[in-house]
Amino acid sequence: MRHVLDRIGDKWSFLCILHLGAADTLRFNELRKQIGDVSQRMLTVTLRSLEADGLVQRHVYAEVPPRVEYQLTPLGHSLLVAFSGLGTWANAHAQEVAQARQAFASREKGEG
Repeated sequence: MRHVLDRIGDKWSFLCILHLGAADTLRFNELRKQIGDVSQRMLTVTLRSLEADGLVQRHVYAEVPPRVEYQLTPLGHSLLVAFSGLGTWANAHAQEVAQARQAFASREKGEG
């Protein structure tokens, strides 16, 4: 279980799965634009890892220039269900978490 959680537990994998699930199919640059602050190299590494784990399919079209599209596999869609709940929770409680972090930082500053 640990190796699976290590692979899917990083923020880039989480965001790739959420965005691919919402859009069905995305090209590399479309996905990168939606995620925002991910580097090209990190997105490439993340997508390759997700593909190796059977969560993402990569389709290469023999065109000039080559067109590459990504989409979730059925296994990836099953993970999307779990991630969607976590994403909903994160959105609902983001302000509370931010306030807790701020209170913690204030306490740490006062003790130091």
